[in-house]
Amino acid sequence: MEDSYVDLHTHTTCSDGITRPEEIPGLAKKVGLKAIAITDHDTVRAIDRALQAASPLNIEVIPGVELSTMLNDSEIHILGYFMDWQNRAFGGKMRELKEGRLFRAEKMVARLNKLGINLHLDQVLEIAGEGVVGRPHIADALVREGVVSSYAKAFDRYIGQHGPAYVSKRLLSPAEAIGLIGTAGGVPVLAHPATMHKDELIPLLVKWGLKGIETIHPMHTPQLIQHYEEISQRYGLVCTGGSDYHGKDRLLSGIGKYKITYRTVETLRRLSSP
Repeated sequence: MEDSYVDLHTHTTCSDGITRPEEIPGLAKKVGLKAIAITDHDTVRAIDRALQAASPLNIEVIPGVELSTMLNDSEIHILGYFMDWQNRAFGGKMRELKEGRLFRAEKMVARLNKLGINLHLDQVLEIAGEGVVGRPHIADALVREGVVSSYAKAFDRYIGQHGPAYVSKRLLSPAEAIGLIGTAGGVPVLAHPATMHKDELIPLLVKWGLKGIETIHPMHTPQLIQHYEEISQRYGLVCTGGSDYHGKDRLLSGIGKYKITYRTVETLRRLSSP
């Protein structure tokens, strides 16, 4: 029997993607996926809309989220799957994170102004629209205003981690994020671990309750995939994967280009709490 596939990492206009939640299930069906996970940054607002759009398409939508965390000097992203996205405590924390993102955007725009770049927060918020504001929206504003010629150059020159307008944000700790996802009945998974550059932290994350590692990702070479599969096996973790889709004109890849078998979904479901 031929395996069915799922993309467990996508973003929408509710965070920093450029595809509306209602469009995601149709794109998933078009490339032959059985299921799709919505994993917006620090928000679950897209899930209900995607579920409604998926209903007539026979596409399963898996509720998810991607939380940014910080441990010492390492930024670590934690994916959550099958949470109760309507959980009150979970929703309250998402609102706090949204406010923190707005404060950070204000500070980054102020730094750009000090560099002689005439940019206003309102321009960034207009681009963000319904989404929780993030650096991609600032990058788009810089392109729109002709400050840079491309989205990538906005990060390279100004708002990347070592750029003159970069501002760090107050992030959850990995333990807090893992606990938050678990409290809402979800399954915490380490996103794109190669970008963390700190494999030695994985045992600590496991101690805090990590249940999986995203082994398949656009930034993972075949050698890295094998490496993280071996680590997952060592600690009894689920191997997940996805495209980290943000939209056609964003970096990384299209929906379904990086995927994993549907059996992974069944494993995650078993690990989640009702």
